[in-house]
Amino acid sequence: MDLRTVLVFVLVATAVACIAWVLLPYLTGEIQAERRQMSVVGAGQSKLALNRPRDALSRRNQIAESMKELEARQKKRKNLNLNQRIEQAGLSISKNQFMIYSAVSGIIIGLLIFSVSRSSILGFMALFAGGLGLPRWMLTHLRKRRQARFLNEFPNSIDVIVRGVKAGLPLADSIRIVANEAQEPVRSEFKEIIEVQTVGVPMADACEKLYDRIGVTEANFFSIVISIQQKTGGSLADTLGNLSKVLRDRKKMKAKIVAVSMEAKAS
Repeated sequence: MDLRTVLVFVLVATAVACIAWVLLPYLTGEIQAERRQMSVVGAGQSKLALNRPRDALSRRNQIAESMKELEARQKKRKNLNLNQRIEQAGLSISKNQFMIYSAVSGIIIGLLIFSVSRSSILGFMALFAGGLGLPRWMLTHLRKRRQARFLNEFPNSIDVIVRGVKAGLPLADSIRIVANEAQEPVRSEFKEIIEVQTVGVPMADACEKLYDRIGVTEANFFSIVISIQQKTGGSLADTLGNLSKVLRDRKKMKAKIVAVSMEAKAS
């Protein structure tokens, strides 16, 4: 066999191998399988692309419905009765006990003013002032003082919950940490949330009762965030982190308003 025959043989073998390499995927069905995979992937991506606007619209509708429900409940809570005021003031007495204390206070103050002035008119005025005005003023003062202490500690408690959620702890465990380590009255209020949630009440409803017991808008923000997150999902840590920032900004704004008003009064 001469050299020319060997070269021809090599060229023919190479050509046959190249043709076989090109036609082999078609013969074995690999090309058809790849096409089917691409069609399935493309259909899945198109479904996802179609579902994204629907999911976003559904999420917005759920948030809107939640906000309407919370707004309706907010309107019902504007007129507080005496029992709610006593609870928000942190007093462990009943309505009847408060009325008895008010009557005793009015009688004592009325008799004291009458004994000093010997005037029945001033005695009756002191009776009504001591029975109706002074106890309710004290109740309002205790309520505002407790709310101020709650607002001072509440952003720090939310930060603790955010760090717990980011560390992988469930929301209930993060709230339990606050209930054990926070300052009063945040500690007792979050203990109440844990106790209510333990007996089977959903976390959103348990947090919603926080606003009834403390009566500040910031607590209502917290219950709204938990309620919407429970219904629509999302990153709870990021949402609570933004809430903490908003609460601190509100606190700074209130302090700035007080400072400006005091400056105006002083000038």
